[in-house]
Amino acid sequence: MKLTPEITFRGLPRSDALEADIRKKIAKLDRFFEHIMSCRVVFETGHMHHHKGNLYHVRVALTVPGRELVVSRDSEKHQAHQDPYVAVRDAFDAAQRQLEDYARELRGDVKSHDLPGRGRIVELVPYMDYGRIETPDGRLVYFHRNSVLHVDFDKLEEGIEVRFAEEQGDEGPQASTVCLVGKHPIVG
Repeated sequence: MKLTPEITFRGLPRSDALEADIRKKIAKLDRFFEHIMSCRVVFETGHMHHHKGNLYHVRVALTVPGRELVVSRDSEKHQAHQDPYVAVRDAFDAAQRQLEDYARELRGDVKSHDLPGRGRIVELVPYMDYGRIETPDGRLVYFHRNSVLHVDFDKLEEGIEVRFAEEQGDEGPQASTVCLVGKHPIVG
């Protein structure tokens, strides 16, 4: 880490043991992802409640190249955060998940969701249980009767606009699912 981590306590006195735990978790993040430029941790307590224990709030802000990752654990939703060490653990677990996502993004490992293809039915061969879709770029995509969703294959007509999920078949591109445009669109 390029800058010394900042740890702030609000609403309660500084605790050497808790600060040591926070520093240990910061070091673990730094070993996991070596490009962290700075880390700011705010550990605070909410209002004292007589009918239940004190809840702790932990905010972790990490500066990495091109971005700031912030984790803010809302103590009011987590009764387990009556324990300060649990609150710290949960915040740093969430920070590590954000760092993992960021590292995958940097490596280009982020999943992309292909949008469904779009085209018009240009051929139907009901006695052979298949048809063909023409895409806007002029390609023909085969589809089988069983690929059609939410409408009976026998009710399809040439010229109808459809969305489809394309895959490579044994003899070229084929649609694994076909859906009429405006009727239950296929989700990536």
